Amino acid sequence: MQNNNKPFQIDKHLIYQSWLSVKENHGAAGIDKMDIETVNKDYKTLLYKLWNRMSSGSYMASPIKKVAIPKNDGKGSVRILGIPTVLDRVAQTAVVKLLEPRLDPKFDQDSYGYRPNKSAHDALAQARGRCLKIPYVIDLDIKGFFDNIPHDKLMEIVEEFVPEIWIKLYIKRWLTANMQDFKGNITERTKGLSQGGAISPLLANSYLDVVFDKWMRSEFARIPFERYADDIIVHCSTLKQAQYILDRIKERMRDYGLEIHPDKTKIVYCNKEQRRQAQPQGIDNKFDFLGYGFKTRSTVNKLTGEMINTFTPAISDKAKTKIKDVIRSLKIYNYTSCSEKDLAKMLKSKITGWINYYGKFRKSELYEVFAVLNNAIVKWIKKKYKIVSIKTAYQKFEELKRAKTFAHFILLPQMVNATGRAG
Repeated sequence: MQNNNKPFQIDKHLIYQSWLSVKENHGAAGIDKMDIETVNKDYKTLLYKLWNRMSSGSYMASPIKKVAIPKNDGKGSVRILGIPTVLDRVAQTAVVKLLEPRLDPKFDQDSYGYRPNKSAHDALAQARGRCLKIPYVIDLDIKGFFDNIPHDKLMEIVEEFVPEIWIKLYIKRWLTANMQDFKGNITERTKGLSQGGAISPLLANSYLDVVFDKWMRSEFARIPFERYADDIIVHCSTLKQAQYILDRIKERMRDYGLEIHPDKTKIVYCNKEQRRQAQPQGIDNKFDFLGYGFKTRSTVNKLTGEMINTFTPAISDKAKTKIKDVIRSLKIYNYTSCSEKDLAKMLKSKITGWINYYGKFRKSELYEVFAVLNNAIVKWIKKKYKIVSIKTAYQKFEELKRAKTFAHFILLPQMVNATGRAG
């Protein structure tokens, strides 16, 4: 529905549908402390006011709530997230719903992040196939990508693909909205995207589509790559080619206000059986991409039955460590008031998520991870049933395993036992 008395023609139904999407995604309250439940109690009035302000041009973005999230780098580093208010997320979602159907078909086929009908598994499968065919990889890391995108250059790109004045106006206001921490301290924003913003993934993809994807197709048409948001892998035939292209990418990024991380970016040789080139000295032979570690692994040749070396992905060591830390932090041995079924239900979503994502390639690599969970279950058995003998506790564990009480007993066909051995 449109209202001709308003400067900007915005459909009320679009705002309502955007609210439903935000509501379904849940998410935390912003700086105004209004969470999903609070908005839901008076959503008709609040949505009307939002639509009215957006249609009249008086809509202004609220400050973004600054939240520090610890990184798992062992250095005590934090990642800064910016959480817009629920109503600002509704407004941003409305713009996404309008722009995404126009922009997504124009994005590169090897851009996989935050796109309908594309996934991290798609990117991983493509990278796996190309690593088997092409010997070198440039593993790119853009230093602080979301925090450093220049607003002026991003808006230049927005101007090219957005004709609506109101959309450009509000994107600019979202970009420059101040950030506020829990103490009330204000930080002005002159660059970067809010990582909690509903529109940020689309803007990030639009930026790198111009800065990287289209540029690569123009300058290096025969060089394949996979990009998932700012995680990028480029495949090269020779070391010399990889070094040259990396230098050119560094220049390109600098022209658009970005920097390739000098320590985290590297050239990798994808070593495998029958590869003619020997691994050059000083060149790495493994890399991580989207939580998977790519390296040379032994596997069975399906035609001959012989063991061969191939270059393939499996859950990365970092991801293994992270999951193990989560399992230990749960301290499930303390949940002695829970029944076996209750405990299994409590753990099901985490177990299912881990296996569904990290079990796509080389699922057996998960055995080591879930041995930690199995040991935690044995400890829970001992404490809950006041069992002294470890042997008796293991017997009880095997009963649960045969009954397929926990999700990983179903999803992993040859699950490890409590001691970590396959069985």
